[in-house]
Amino acid sequence: MIAALRSVEAVVFDTDGVITDSARLHAAAWKRAFDALLRDHPPEDPQLRRPFDARDDYLRYVDGKSRMDGAAAFLTARGLRLPAATVQAVAESKERLFTERLREGGVDAYPGTVRLLHALRREGIPLAAASASRHAGELLASAGVLDLFDTLVDGAESARLGLPGKPDPALFLEAARRLGRPATRTAVVEDALAGVEAGRSGGFGLVIGVDRTGGPDSGAALLRHGADLVVRDPADLLDDGADDEKD
Repeated sequence: MIAALRSVEAVVFDTDGVITDSARLHAAAWKRAFDALLRDHPPEDPQLRRPFDARDDYLRYVDGKSRMDGAAAFLTARGLRLPAATVQAVAESKERLFTERLREGGVDAYPGTVRLLHALRREGIPLAAASASRHAGELLASAGVLDLFDTLVDGAESARLGLPGKPDPALFLEAARRLGRPATRTAVVEDALAGVEAGRSGGFGLVIGVDRTGGPDSGAALLRHGADLVVRDPADLLDDGADDEKD
């Protein structure tokens, strides 16, 4: 592993877009839900009536956040002040659409992330998965990687504990607590802007941004929001000579 990662005692991984290829399913579900709402409640400003962008809008407003927080952030950005019941309805529509897509095909784990997870396990480094999604455990199990983690803090646990959503660091801090390591000696691996903000504000020793989109400003945005370094794939955190041996 690279030197920066060898300096930490535990690692907390975000789920969607970092471990599993599920961010695309979330983005597609949000697009269908938001586009339907925009047709029914078009913003007064014609420039704000454009459809939901499954890449830019997803990354900017909803990625890494709870459904209600993400829905509210996007609708506010489009100048819409809608009743709470309407915001709840679009969040529930997204949940239904996502669940349907998940049941149809499941998800895969990114091979590069799996390589890194096995390398960290060989080093005896405690690992946690943390996600605002209530489906995180199901996603990790479907991808065959749930047993690589020592603990999981998902959306259901977050709700049970009353943890605020990202960019508040509470989710990551709870994961580090369960691993028995201080935040200052723990790394966070995240692909969302809200997630790297959470890692930075939580005082984590290393915040790694994962830029899978490779957009013209996506990597720089992760750095601006709190990442210490940015990689295109978590496997980039391995030395070139790292082998592919698995536990």
